[in-house]
Amino acid sequence: MQLNRRVFQYLTAITCRFYHSDKRKKVTLYSKISPLGDPNYSVTNELDEWVCKGKKVRFAELQRIILDLRKRKRFNQALEASEWMKSSGIFTFSTTEHAVQLDLIGKVHGFHAAESYFNNLNEEDKNDKTYGALLHCYVRQCDIEKALTHLQMMQEKGLSLSSVAFNDIMSLYTRTGEYEKIPDVLHHMKEIGVRPDNLSYRICINSYGARSDIEGMERVLNEMENQSYIVMDWNTYAAVANIYVKSGLNDKANSFLKKAEEKIDNKEGLGYNYLISVYSRLGNRDEVIRLWFLEKSALKRCINRDYINMLEALVRLDALEEAEQLLKEWETSDNCYDIRVPYIVIIGYTDKKLYEKAETMLEDLSTKGKTLTPNIWGRLAAGYLDKGKFESAVKCMKVALSLKKDSKGWKPDPKVIMKILSLLGENGSVDDAESFLSSLRPVVSVNREMYHVLLKSYIAGGKEVERLLNSMRADNIDENEETKVILEEYKPISS
Repeated sequence: MQLNRRVFQYLTAITCRFYHSDKRKKVTLYSKISPLGDPNYSVTNELDEWVCKGKKVRFAELQRIILDLRKRKRFNQALEASEWMKSSGIFTFSTTEHAVQLDLIGKVHGFHAAESYFNNLNEEDKNDKTYGALLHCYVRQCDIEKALTHLQMMQEKGLSLSSVAFNDIMSLYTRTGEYEKIPDVLHHMKEIGVRPDNLSYRICINSYGARSDIEGMERVLNEMENQSYIVMDWNTYAAVANIYVKSGLNDKANSFLKKAEEKIDNKEGLGYNYLISVYSRLGNRDEVIRLWFLEKSALKRCINRDYINMLEALVRLDALEEAEQLLKEWETSDNCYDIRVPYIVIIGYTDKKLYEKAETMLEDLSTKGKTLTPNIWGRLAAGYLDKGKFESAVKCMKVALSLKKDSKGWKPDPKVIMKILSLLGENGSVDDAESFLSSLRPVVSVNREMYHVLLKSYIAGGKEVERLLNSMRADNIDENEETKVILEEYKPISS
């Protein structure tokens, strides 16, 4: 069914509700620390400055700050705040605070540092909370032996065990791909009188899904639904729907997507986003648009995460024009700039080989002063090369190489740069080939194959090769048999 363009334009024209106030907000410790997005920025300095100004630090507010930083995955800063709280002497740490700090130490410094912190605790602070935090560190490191030994120790010490510890072990088996062991953990929990919670059942359901065991999945789901203490949630029904989609059981998937929708809290964007994603994989445009409308109506505001999810769904549905319209809405949403949002549409165009459209969007972003990354230009260069548009490929790769100095991790595709260099050499553009090789030097190591391409270019252009050979030797690249064969072609020119 074709998407009704007018209906979509109407839906995307409905703006998210924003609540602004002209009143000057009171400066709080939370408001000072929360915006510190740079992970290298010191939270300790802000806390010290706050105290030096004679302002009070409330325990509850520090807890809130640490929780907020953890949610945002700003673990270094969360650990800083926790350590400051402990070392200040203003507050007494309970086992809860020790458990939080232990978990943060594990995240930032690894489980060996977490073990050291745990071993230095007083015996009265070594309870189910701190033992559980250390178990979580082992799970995060995927150390099965340490995790199982630690859980056994917790049981032997008679600690009060909840579903959390066993969920950790099941999550560990999920991460290591040992799905067949997960149902045994669930069975063991019930055997020793630990009630599985929603997450316990959901991990087990997903383990059957990973093994394409629909019958086993349905059996666990039925057990879960018949537990009087369990309140079914959208996450579980959505997980079941997702398994049915992967198994090609679309009718059952649609049925469970409806069940999941009934359980969504109207203020919960994640639920709508998940269902939108699954419906897009089912190819159901109408449901994607309907849920986007519901999400926008239900939420106070749509954040970047929501736009990213919806754009990905539209691109998956090949609704690229509609995605571009939604992108324009995002640009007027007052959300902070996030390069991932426009890149979804740009990558959608490159996947459909609409390279000119992708380049136009990139140039528009550049004109607006937005920071771009080299990988997208490299992707575009590869696309143009496949399409036979050599000049455009060279132009895009040069842009990518110029952006490399401000971007970590990206490396150009060796096949793409060698093809560009070879074509430059074959066309007899010696100066262009040399210039391109020079631009590559700060990004990749120059190798023999690159020099051979340049040698051939020199020979084709009747240019003296001795200087190039000296440069090759300076880069510690010796002449081999292939080099000699290429140089044989040069002899007639030098005679």
